[in-house]
Amino acid sequence: MARAEATPPAVAGAWYRQPLLWLGALIFVASLAGCVWMIVLSAHHADAPVPTHQTGALGVPAGAHSSAAPR
Repeated sequence: MARAEATPPAVAGAWYRQPLLWLGALIFVASLAGCVWMIVLSAHHADAPVPTHQTGALGVPAGAHSSAAPR
């Protein structure tokens, strides 16, 4: 009877035999698929503009005026 040889170290340490790399690849692909899904979902549903009365950017007035008179 022939003795069974162990897997050579070069094959045992190959990247495709590392479960952590497969898990990382699976998470990466799922993340990309989620991004694409969100882009497609947002393209199907338009974002209606919200009525606002501000004339500046992020609440900062666009003009150079103040509420108090200079002294």
